[in-house]
Amino acid sequence: MSRLVLRLDEVGRADVALVGGKGANLGELRRLDGVCVPDGFCVTTAAFERVVVAALGAEIVRLGEPSAKDSLAARAAALRAQIEALPLPEALITAISHELHRLGVEGATAVRSSATVEDSAAASFAGQSDTVLNVVGVEAVLRALRAVWASLFTERAVVARQQQGLDAHPARMAVVIQRMLRPQASGVMFTADPVTGHRGRVCVEAVLGLGDAFVSGQAQADRFTVHGAQIIERALVSDSAPALTDAQALRLAALGRRVEAHFGSPQDIEWCLVDDALHLVQSRPITTLFPAPAQVDDGFHVYVSVGHQQMMTDPMRPLGLSLFQATALRPMVSAGGRLFIDVTRELRSPVSRPMVLGALGRSDPLILDALTQVIERGELGEDPPTDGGPPPKPGGPPPSAPIEDDPALVTALMEQDEADLLALQHSIQGKSGAALVEFILEDVARLKRSLLDPQRNAVLMAGFAASAWLNQNLLAWLGEPSAADTLSLSAPNNVTTEMGLALMEVADVIRPFPEVVQHLQTTTDERFWRGLLTLDGGPQAHAALSGFLVRYGARCVGEIDLCRPRWAESPTAFVPLLLSNLQNAQVGDAERRAERGRQAAAQKTAELLARLRQLPEGEQKAQETAAMISRLRTFTGYREHPKYSIVRRYWVYKQALLQEIVGLVAAGVLSAQDDAFYLSLDELGEVIQTQRVDAALLKRRRAEHEHHQRLTPPRVLTSNGECVAGAYRRGPLNGALVGLPVSVGVVEGRARVLRALGDSTIEAGDILVTPFTDPSWTPLFVHLKALITEVGGLMTHGAVIARELGVPAVVGVVGATRRIRDGQRVRVDGTAGTVELLD
Repeated sequence: MSRLVLRLDEVGRADVALVGGKGANLGELRRLDGVCVPDGFCVTTAAFERVVVAALGAEIVRLGEPSAKDSLAARAAALRAQIEALPLPEALITAISHELHRLGVEGATAVRSSATVEDSAAASFAGQSDTVLNVVGVEAVLRALRAVWASLFTERAVVARQQQGLDAHPARMAVVIQRMLRPQASGVMFTADPVTGHRGRVCVEAVLGLGDAFVSGQAQADRFTVHGAQIIERALVSDSAPALTDAQALRLAALGRRVEAHFGSPQDIEWCLVDDALHLVQSRPITTLFPAPAQVDDGFHVYVSVGHQQMMTDPMRPLGLSLFQATALRPMVSAGGRLFIDVTRELRSPVSRPMVLGALGRSDPLILDALTQVIERGELGEDPPTDGGPPPKPGGPPPSAPIEDDPALVTALMEQDEADLLALQHSIQGKSGAALVEFILEDVARLKRSLLDPQRNAVLMAGFAASAWLNQNLLAWLGEPSAADTLSLSAPNNVTTEMGLALMEVADVIRPFPEVVQHLQTTTDERFWRGLLTLDGGPQAHAALSGFLVRYGARCVGEIDLCRPRWAESPTAFVPLLLSNLQNAQVGDAERRAERGRQAAAQKTAELLARLRQLPEGEQKAQETAAMISRLRTFTGYREHPKYSIVRRYWVYKQALLQEIVGLVAAGVLSAQDDAFYLSLDELGEVIQTQRVDAALLKRRRAEHEHHQRLTPPRVLTSNGECVAGAYRRGPLNGALVGLPVSVGVVEGRARVLRALGDSTIEAGDILVTPFTDPSWTPLFVHLKALITEVGGLMTHGAVIARELGVPAVVGVVGATRRIRDGQRVRVDGTAGTVELLD
């Protein structure tokens, strides 16, 4: 039988299940030479089980279940009252009395919560359970013990666990009872900057006396930031009475570094100063830090987020990460389930630095500002100038020569992509086992060679160059901003825009058949096709939906991640888009919208050319502009096609891999199909070959992925873990939200705040506010009045499609989904890059 009481000297970090997170960490600290921790003992989870769970286990289980009768707050209060009235076994009372006598405590003790879910690497649950200070006498300690047990079931604690995906029933509460200290000063210390994540800085906060008022937010603290062996920042409440001397702050930081090294991760530490001796009363991992990339060397490195460029900032699992890294045209590192590119070498070179900053700045000013901060701090250093040699190669396609304005070039590339896909589908047949993984890696190499093809690069660059030329020159000659936005409306060969219009045509087929519409409104993935053919209009709907999925079934939200379910796997994922079309569009709207775009572009072309001819050398300017407009409309649509080709190849890979994964599940090697997603592609190949898997590895990676989902990725990250935040450097804007203007126009309307594609339906004329969009969102764009996103740049998906459809858009609006209420009226200025809140 497990013991009811254990001394701190008897436990360590392996004993979380018995003494909770706080107790286990305190016991571990007492094992370190030179680290002072107040003596004490733990009332174990075995005591909690024997007293609380034995008496009230059913009530604890019911607490986590929904109830129509009583609120969670009422049920939690009733349970706490029952716990505080429970009798304690004589053996427990005797053990506690004995330990209090051993400590020789004539004064006060601290009775502190130590739940099994507290102070872990995944979540701290700081402040969710109670601590009772200044407890004197055995009877008072026993009352405090029950109160701390009961605090596991406050409403806030239950909700916090539910938000972390934890049920009430498995949580258990141990209690730490320690000698109370009477400190001259106390506070907290973070061995990494808790705001920026900088791993090289220790942040110390200190108050005079006991720190409970500071921890509860009722008192101001002195603050010291230590870097290396120096205090680099100091903010004192009172210059005449600091809580710590500089020497004490430096000594505390050095102690914190020792503790961090022992635990292997940055720590959040509570401390006390008694007669110039430092005592630690708590240490737990800092759970909010974004992970630093794995170090490739001892040097300083700067990384730029790939997800912010791809409009997919959600974390990816190892299988998806490894495949995208293999496909990428330059090396990428992973951190927090996201991918980053190391731009250190380019930024150090005085030759390549302006090019990199210019390209990234045009795409995302927040990245530019963050990189500029790093450069101005002097941390990067600078490579010596070369003797006219080439700048460092940033990776990606090689420079291409100009090409003729010939639509046949685009057609040929698209036909080649189709032929390559058919060849892949044929070649992968019959591949299995480790040979399948090897084949996929070989095909990825072929895909990369295709992406680097000079002709393909020339077509892509021609569209970008034409857009830039038109915007620059028409602004200079006519004062016309962002002219390319209108001139590119309904340009041919944009596969993503065509997908949105194709789904409108599917809606046209389904609209006359109410039974089919009802089926779509209530269906699940399992029932999507079942019974459809028996409905009135079912055969027509089946044919239309099947045809759409043949062409676009490889797409989905977050489609660069192989692990995300494709529309072909989960057709209900695009049903909200289809229902939006049924609600907001009329028969034939797809073609009418496309024609309106073509006419608007033609009218704008005629207007601009007429105005140009009125200028000096106007005829030449008009001819040059007409040629550039033609190049824009010939080439700009192809921009979306390479990613579409990649995604379709990924779907072929996934279908083949799933056959192997199903076999691994059937053989008992994997417990579930998605276990495979927590393995890299190489690791999956090894598992297929050996028919063995490291179950502990899968469990750890699942937990890591869940943790990564709660983190916000930075645009710029350094090798020391600092998340460098950029800002828009503009003058006063009278309270307007600021972002990057990517599609011109000024409109007012109702904000519809969606954090995921299926959160709600969009009505015609809504202004979409969302963290980011990718091609799977395109069918909604045809109904939007404007677009606001938190992530994005000039050439990311949302911006390109908004311009293509003539939808005013502002991207990179930090915190937009939090700062704008659903239903609030807003004014979006896609020319100035501002969002005004009107009510």
